[in-house]
Amino acid sequence: MIIAGINVNQIVLAVLILLNIYGFSMAGLDKSRARKKLWRIPEQSFFAVSLLGGSIGVYLGLLFFRHKTRHKHFMLGIPAIIIIQVLAALYLLDFTLF
Repeated sequence: MIIAGINVNQIVLAVLILLNIYGFSMAGLDKSRARKKLWRIPEQSFFAVSLLGGSIGVYLGLLFFRHKTRHKHFMLGIPAIIIIQVLAALYLLDFTLF
């Protein structure tokens, strides 16, 4: 979709990529801080980034860095957000599942 000469789809895609990179990085940074007993990133921040569109990056980061994998609200909540976002994207892009 082009609005005022700007390709909105490309901007949305770029923002989603950046959010996922940021979410992945958050997991690594928080893991490093946890090991050093330093100030931690609040759990709400992980969910906020996930809800804004960085859910895949957050989840992959948690798995890659083996961080918060014992917390059920992360291991179930983030994938639930991913599923809801995928379904919403399919709906908005007018795809049908069946």
